[in-house]
Amino acid sequence: MSTNVLSTFAATAFGGVVQEYLWNWENQQLRVVYETLGKGSPLLLLPSFSSVSTRLEMGELAKLLAPHFQVIAIDWPGFGESSRPSLNYRPEIYQHFLEDFVKAVFNTPITVVAAGHAASYVLQLAVKSAVFSKIVLLAPTWRGPLPTMGASQQIAGIVRELVRSPILGQALYKLNTAPSLLSFMYRRHVFTDAAKITPSFIEKKWQTTQQPGARFASAAFVTGNLDAVHAQSDFLELVQSLTVPLMVVIGESSPPKSREEMNALVALPGVRSVVIPGSLGLHEEYPAVVLEAIQDFLFFPEN
Repeated sequence: MSTNVLSTFAATAFGGVVQEYLWNWENQQLRVVYETLGKGSPLLLLPSFSSVSTRLEMGELAKLLAPHFQVIAIDWPGFGESSRPSLNYRPEIYQHFLEDFVKAVFNTPITVVAAGHAASYVLQLAVKSAVFSKIVLLAPTWRGPLPTMGASQQIAGIVRELVRSPILGQALYKLNTAPSLLSFMYRRHVFTDAAKITPSFIEKKWQTTQQPGARFASAAFVTGNLDAVHAQSDFLELVQSLTVPLMVVIGESSPPKSREEMNALVALPGVRSVVIPGSLGLHEEYPAVVLEAIQDFLFFPEN
């Protein structure tokens, strides 16, 4: 495992130093791209899993945090500018990757700010190993879109294999990542201000979905194959097992099922929480509001 500084991705970066982390999984080397901005105590930014997942969704928040922290934002394996091989993407990959990355790059416990589906992976690692000093979860989720819609594991599995198939899969994936559908998705449960969903914004998101191999990890997420837990009770048990401070940020316009899960989480003793404008993409849509909401938690020692 090693890290190297890259210069080739400067056009798509948010202003930091772009590096690659070479990580081995089942005798296959994956290139994981991450970006570092600012100086100070390290803070790890983990984007949500989605068909359009990249570290750039954390870019504006990273810039706001950089005067106070050394901010590191990653592209998950299978997403963004990281390698996208046709693996059977499943929780074990991301559990091992996150642990290996954190232990390779940092030598002290760090603050982590994780969005969406990254929540379960952060909580699992925090319970297993003392690598985090504080945890902020932004619009946390633990169940993928198809299971949330009520699809059985069997149906989700059939869909996943269809999308993974060579010709039909590519066609299905292209249909489901068309700019019109991406725009619909953003309007429905990601952003709340339709004026921010411009043609150029959607074009950038669409370009992300069209990278070689993009459909494999995306299909795994959508069909629930990246769900690190499979019941609300398991998710809440992780939180109850934490020994580090936790804060949760909820978008007031979150989809009803997701909001119910978040409400159950913040009802637990010791969990700090705040509700701000936005939905599942609140970290990208309202980065300044997010910073204002979490800055006391981040900047001051816990009592």
